[in-house]
Amino acid sequence: MGLGERSGRLCRAAFFLAVAALSVSSRQAAASDPSIAIIDRVPRVLVLYPYDERIAATTAAGEALRSRLLEATNGKVDLFSEFLDLSRFPESDHVARMARYLGEKYASRRPHVVVALGRESASFIVANRGTIAPGAKIVAAGFGTATAEKIALPDDVIGAFSTFNILKTAEMARSLQPDARHLYIVGGSSDFDRSWLTTARADLEQFSKSYDTTTFLEDLTIDEFVERASRVPPDSIILALTVFKDRTGRNFIPRDAIGQIAATASAPVYGPYQTYIDHGVVGGNTVTFDALGRTVGDLVIDAIAGKPVSDLEAPQTYVVDARQLQRWGLAEKDLPPGTVQMHRDKSLWEEHWVILVAVSGLLLAQASIISVLLFERRRRRNAERSAQLHLLEAVHLNQSATAGALSSSIAHELNQPLSAIRNNAEAASMLLRSANPNHELIQQILLDIQEDDQRAGDIISRMRGLLKKRDEIDWQEFDLNDVTSNAIRIIHGEAERRGIKLTSTQPPGELPVRADKVHVQQVILNLATNGMDAMLNAVPEGRTLSFATGLANEKAELRVSDTGDGIPEERLIRIFEPFYTTKKAGTGLGLSIARAILETYGGTICAGNRAEGGAVFRVALPLAHREERSR
Repeated sequence: MGLGERSGRLCRAAFFLAVAALSVSSRQAAASDPSIAIIDRVPRVLVLYPYDERIAATTAAGEALRSRLLEATNGKVDLFSEFLDLSRFPESDHVARMARYLGEKYASRRPHVVVALGRESASFIVANRGTIAPGAKIVAAGFGTATAEKIALPDDVIGAFSTFNILKTAEMARSLQPDARHLYIVGGSSDFDRSWLTTARADLEQFSKSYDTTTFLEDLTIDEFVERASRVPPDSIILALTVFKDRTGRNFIPRDAIGQIAATASAPVYGPYQTYIDHGVVGGNTVTFDALGRTVGDLVIDAIAGKPVSDLEAPQTYVVDARQLQRWGLAEKDLPPGTVQMHRDKSLWEEHWVILVAVSGLLLAQASIISVLLFERRRRRNAERSAQLHLLEAVHLNQSATAGALSSSIAHELNQPLSAIRNNAEAASMLLRSANPNHELIQQILLDIQEDDQRAGDIISRMRGLLKKRDEIDWQEFDLNDVTSNAIRIIHGEAERRGIKLTSTQPPGELPVRADKVHVQQVILNLATNGMDAMLNAVPEGRTLSFATGLANEKAELRVSDTGDGIPEERLIRIFEPFYTTKKAGTGLGLSIARAILETYGGTICAGNRAEGGAVFRVALPLAHREERSR
């Protein structure tokens, strides 16, 4: 905003220098002009308003002026305000009485600067400056240079001029309503209203030739204004100037009068004042009162500082009411560049951009965290998969080692049904060559061959299960009792060869667990072979390997006990560590693999010593509950 952008720091510095200068020269000024009182440290500024406090235009400009002065001086300024009310009381007697009154009021506090807002205030202070503010600097504002010439504004009066260009407002209306064919101009009956109408006739002379009809609605009552505006053709443009008075002499605040007219108008209404926004007017080209007030404030600050000042033109802008654009279906794209839209519905982004930025940042952070978590999850799955493959590989190697250790027993066990098959086959052959073959006996021999074949097949199947290599865990539900029995059958031959007695205790009913059956069987075989190895030095008659299953703490439990020498207490805590072994030829992997297998399926394993001698290993697996089995 023009001078409004001056540096506050320079203004304040100049202000304080001026105060010092004024203080030093106060005695000389008082001697040369007795009407001037001694100036104190704080300058005094008097603001004259031409109307009463209800006129929003001058009041808003005055408030912006006060804010600018207080800001620039850090509050070290005396501000005075007077509402002359010259619109309702223009009589010369009233003006004279007001001048005498203000002269007496400020006799002991003469203003250093007087700001006259509006033409009437400027005329008043110029005529009465010797009475009210002798020696003060005068700043006039709120009207154009043409008006300044008309009222013969003295050269020593500083002007902050604001030209309200009705032609620019009319051109904005034409860009919004290119198809309009009729033009109406509204103005009241006061001297100011008539002056505005005269200016509009001159400024719009060429512009109005573009329309089929141009009509000036003037010298009417307020009701006639409202009624005529309600009957204009829809393809019309209505330009509202001011209505301080209607034909009957009734006084109005212009924005209120124009608001009544716009409320029922049958075409869009435009006007050159910011105060008309919110009162049914689409908008226009105007000097905003904030801009005018701050421009005046800068002039006053320079005047106090003793700087050379000259007339200024307050900046103009286009202002519209977005609600009226929507009401009349006027396109936003047809507005002049830089138009300020008041009451425009903010977009979701404009209204909540802080929240949206925060939420977007939060979502981005969450997305990043989720991406990291997904990446970590993939890495964990890959690691779990790798660990599972390593476990399967270790289990397979352990199975192969177990199969190798049991190979002689398995071969011996397999040799029995094979020998029986051969002997039975030879006997059947001899019977068939006899003169009177005994068919019933032959039938029995064939049944024996079938049973021995089944036995051999079972042995081979168990052997194949030990040697089979897989790359996936085969989750299945099974009875822990059955797996224990199968493991006992596998080691039965080896136990006989070593002279070890096998015993098994199982509760009635099933012990359902969910795991890989082959893996659990391998755990049992590892414990069984360790138990048999532990009894090498035991008395042959006392070598017993016991298996007992049951429930413990709502889990399926298997206990494998031997009658060997037991495990030294100091070694109990380490026997499940990889490569730790108490056997000379052991690898130290059997028990660590057993623990890894059981932990994969949520199970546990522990070791201890029996009171009567020997070691006992306890295996626990979660029960497969009915709810899980129904899934």
